Amino acid sequence: MPDPVPVTDDRTRRSRLLLRTLIGAVLRRARLDQGRTLADVARMARVSMQYLSELERGRKEASSEVLAAICEALRIELADVLTEVAAFLAADRARRAPVGRLDVVPVRAQSRGSGDVFCLAA
Repeated sequence: MPDPVPVTDDRTRRSRLLLRTLIGAVLRRARLDQGRTLADVARMARVSMQYLSELERGRKEASSEVLAAICEALRIELADVLTEVAAFLAADRARRAPVGRLDVVPVRAQSRGSGDVFCLAA
């Protein structure tokens, strides 16, 4: 049976965005925008300050329950966090997409005697 996990080289692995990193960055920015401390948010979410710090830095993955508690402590909606993460992922995908190249094809127009030139393109 083939391995369902695609094999990637080191360059791909290093450049891959991790969901935990993006979620952590959104949570940290929300906390800092509110001018709140790690201790305050951790206490309200009932998680340790160290654990919250690790989540914000993308070192740990939060369970859905912990993520909901942190969002509640920050007074933000989980849907808004995920929407922001999705927008960042979409922008990153667009940035990394190969740029299409338009080729110029020379066309020789034939005279119809009236001086009108017609070029047809498919």
